[in-house]
Amino acid sequence: MPAERQQEILARIRKDGRVLAAELAQEFQTSEDTIRRSLRDLAAQGLCTRVYGGALAMSPASGSSSQRRKQAVERKLALGQKMASIVQSGQLLFIDAGSTNLAAARSLPQNMGITVATHDPLIASVLAGRTDLTLITIGGQVNPHVGAAVDGQALRLIMEMRPDLLFLGICAMDLESGIAAFQNEDAQMKRTLIEQSGAIAIAVLNEKLSASAPYYVGEVDIISDLIVESDAPKRPVSSMESRGLRVHRAKAVSSKPSDKPHIVAEDYVPPGRSNRPTAARKSSRLS
Repeated sequence: MPAERQQEILARIRKDGRVLAAELAQEFQTSEDTIRRSLRDLAAQGLCTRVYGGALAMSPASGSSSQRRKQAVERKLALGQKMASIVQSGQLLFIDAGSTNLAAARSLPQNMGITVATHDPLIASVLAGRTDLTLITIGGQVNPHVGAAVDGQALRLIMEMRPDLLFLGICAMDLESGIAAFQNEDAQMKRTLIEQSGAIAIAVLNEKLSASAPYYVGEVDIISDLIVESDAPKRPVSSMESRGLRVHRAKAVSSKPSDKPHIVAEDYVPPGRSNRPTAARKSSRLS
């Protein structure tokens, strides 16, 4: 029955993060058109994101910044510690907004002579008392959902900077659909940071891999260093390694709550971007 088939498809999306119409058609012994209609119905109900050839789960990072700071704290700390370990002496580091990046800021090594810039007031506050680094704060109107300044004033200030390394905060990423965010202003800010920066590092929770959000930021090829959890799913991580990304695994966390991914409804196809930097170009500045 169609309703039963939709429930099975929805369960598969929640379990695996993505489904392909061709594979589902073969499994359910029906046509791809029938599967696509089911996916359209699920998307219309706000239960999945349609992408070319199938559907994606929604990233769990859709809540406010204050809500996100309370979620998966130990896992983010492990990611943040590993992320901070790739910083090199004397670099200009820009730390984008995000609770995992906040953990990285708290874990930055001592006495490396680095300069740190951020538009996230909370990240700035944890670094303000340190005398072994130079802190630059980017002002502007703080978006309460993002937790950082993402208005025109902040954009203009960032366009005057050339960070050696960017800790980019993300809401979702997928090898085919790219990196995405939940706020349009945040996505625009992230695209500007990418264009201005040398190397780009991202730390990602398992549930943000093979996940979706409405606003396109860039393709995964812009990433030079990817920090994943110790038990990150092998398939997407291996695929990203094959694209030239340097993958770093965080230490294992003893107790990890099972956060099931939610689903989003936008039928979104990312636009193409011209002149985007490659992973090789981005990594050259880091080395």
